[in-house]
Amino acid sequence: MRFGHHHRRARETYHHGNLREALIGAARELIAERGPAGFSFAEVARAAGVSPAAPYRHFRDRNALVAEIARRGFELFAADLGYAWNNCQPNPWRALESCGRAYLAFARREPAYYAAMFETGFALEEDPALAAAGERAFAIFLTAAEALSAGMPGAGRPPARMIALHIWTLSHGIASLFVRPGGGLWRKLPMSPEDLLEAGVLMYLRALSLGRDNRPGTAEGGA
Repeated sequence: MRFGHHHRRARETYHHGNLREALIGAARELIAERGPAGFSFAEVARAAGVSPAAPYRHFRDRNALVAEIARRGFELFAADLGYAWNNCQPNPWRALESCGRAYLAFARREPAYYAAMFETGFALEEDPALAAAGERAFAIFLTAAEALSAGMPGAGRPPARMIALHIWTLSHGIASLFVRPGGGLWRKLPMSPEDLLEAGVLMYLRALSLGRDNRPGTAEGGA
């Protein structure tokens, strides 16, 4: 079984003296199987092959352990978003869409981290380090939105934060419904999640009167 294999790996890690990493590894496996609220602190200890009291050497409670996994997830996520943004290349429209695609790719590649980040059941603000990591990830979306907004006429220019939040929300909705394990059971798509995202971003930008002038291959958007 997958969990049994991880149980052995967690014990091996602990036996090499890294209890903290063994607990994190065991919890990530449990999150992947049951979600971030589907297990107890004692079950994490059992999966890591340690006593029920051992996890308290490194984490005050189960939520603190999940928060650390979420924090690490946001750090990885921010790195992926930064790479996708690529210093606003080839143009603001494509850079922002690439951030959305990176969102989908992360949800597909890292389901345990994604669940810890967005399905914990407690507010990010409860853990300052986690809240800061989440802000760093969102800051990439915000930077991309600011670059897009800067090319718009001053009169009626929408706030960059609003654009960033809308594209983040669109990306998250598609990832949760059609990319996350089990999400595809809701309804099958006649297109890929990435194509759905691209169409959604395009329609959104057209609604902001960006539309054709900022699409790749046009005089202003560039290729």
